Amino acid sequence: MKPLKEKISITIDSDLLANLKERAEYDGRPLSQYINIVLKRYIENVEKREAEKQN
Repeated sequence: MKPLKEKISITIDSDLLANLKERAEYDGRPLSQYINIVLKRYIENVEKREAEKQN
């Protein structure tokens, strides 16, 4: 089953937004989907580093 989605409102730097829009377009994805992917990968990397520190 797909995870539930929630709508939120955030404020983001205009240069960062422009960069994300460009990358999402290049990747052929909607902006929100691209941001979800970026955030998930970031969290996975953080969790991996934390796990490595514990070992």
